[in-house]
Amino acid sequence: MQNGTLLAAIDLGSNSFRLEIGRFHSGHIERIEYLKETVRQGSGLDENKNLSQAAMERGWECLARFAERLHGFKKQQVRAVATQTLRDANNREDFLKRAQSILGFVIEVVSGHEEARLIYQGVSRLLPQSDEKRLVVDIGGRSTEMILGQGYTAHNMESYRLGSVAWSTRYFPKGQFTAPAFRTAEVAAKAVLDQALDSFPPSEWTVAYGSSGTVGAVADVLAANGWASGVVTRSGLDWLVDRLIQIGNVDQLKLEGLKEDRRPVLGGGVSVLRAIFDLFDIQQLLPAQGALRQGALYDLIDRDTDGGDVRERTVRWLASRFSADEAQAQRVSHVSTALFAQIAAVDAQNERYSQKLAWAARLHEIGTHISHERSYHHGAYILDNVDAPGFSFPELHRMSQLVLGQRGKLRKLEQELEDELFAKQLMCLRLAVLLCHARQMPEHESVKLSFKPGAFKLSTNPGWAKRYPQSAWLLGEEVLAWQKTSWKFTADVR
Repeated sequence: MQNGTLLAAIDLGSNSFRLEIGRFHSGHIERIEYLKETVRQGSGLDENKNLSQAAMERGWECLARFAERLHGFKKQQVRAVATQTLRDANNREDFLKRAQSILGFVIEVVSGHEEARLIYQGVSRLLPQSDEKRLVVDIGGRSTEMILGQGYTAHNMESYRLGSVAWSTRYFPKGQFTAPAFRTAEVAAKAVLDQALDSFPPSEWTVAYGSSGTVGAVADVLAANGWASGVVTRSGLDWLVDRLIQIGNVDQLKLEGLKEDRRPVLGGGVSVLRAIFDLFDIQQLLPAQGALRQGALYDLIDRDTDGGDVRERTVRWLASRFSADEAQAQRVSHVSTALFAQIAAVDAQNERYSQKLAWAARLHEIGTHISHERSYHHGAYILDNVDAPGFSFPELHRMSQLVLGQRGKLRKLEQELEDELFAKQLMCLRLAVLLCHARQMPEHESVKLSFKPGAFKLSTNPGWAKRYPQSAWLLGEEVLAWQKTSWKFTADVR
């Protein structure tokens, strides 16, 4: 990546949407601009977990303003990440379709583990280099992430379903601050987080950091009211809870250092934070400058660096974990991407789709770890449900559908086949699996694949069918399989 390149990260959080723009220079990022808007999508989820029209409108209007600022940015310069609210929303596709059209960039709905990984990456990059063992806590609107790490490496990551918006809505529904309400909220938070003690025992870390809105807001309030700046202490947190109870209602809540956008969700955030202090016997928590958006920015740098893309490391890890035959995986990957290059124009978009096809090919046999029978179903299930650092839910699902469709009937992918690029990827993967059936590198240079709207055509050099009769027969069966789809496939096998 060249010095001076502008990069942008968008964090679609449950409480706020944030846009961070930075300039890359010698491995570091210098902030150019930071925009934040309180959208409160998390409070717009109804009992059926559908986003209200008003909540979606607030999000779209915010993204339209962000889009104006991002005019001229290329796709590889921007990463937009959505978290717990859109993970939960049943109608998230309704929101995302229009949101991506307005923004002009793909919005990735990431898993809790991926959110935690990006948070730690952002926090660690903005802390001084140190060998200290760190606990990082991020209390968001509807989820709380906890990460155990050292240096730039996160060793353990978890995401829990509680946060400032969710707890404020549930335990302070009328904005009333009472001692019983705080006790109930804290007990409920401890019930959710109790299992975290096994994953993040106090003996495994020496310093605790807090990132994101809740910790920053509490630290600002404490500092403005005479407590030490740059730290949240147990005694300070107890004082704040007492003050909230004295004030009694969110409508009368006025504290030095408290920003207006944090006022409606402060009670919920503070109750979760005090539960964490109690459970982990924390005496002080240091506010961290980095957060998810900085992690997303540094991830863009990694993706531009050879060997730096965490998704590549994840694919290698998954292949090893599920005992995939590495030689066969590489054969299928090589053949499928070679065929894809014959029918896809050489541009940045198709290069990304070729890479994802290669990853799917390298993982196409992971389901055999469970059972050889219907292994492609097992492989698809794994990819749809595994925690895979670096990947978004849509990326994993697309790969799962490619693995599912690598062989067998195509009716199961009728909807996905409406996408031309997916059809091209799937055709190339199926042909590669077919041609590599003998688990040896096939003579694929003699196989030519062409495409025109609605139709694929395969041809071979003369004598190929005689040399490879089994492959020729399998190609005939493949032609029959595609006849039951909206795509035409012909094979001139000689």
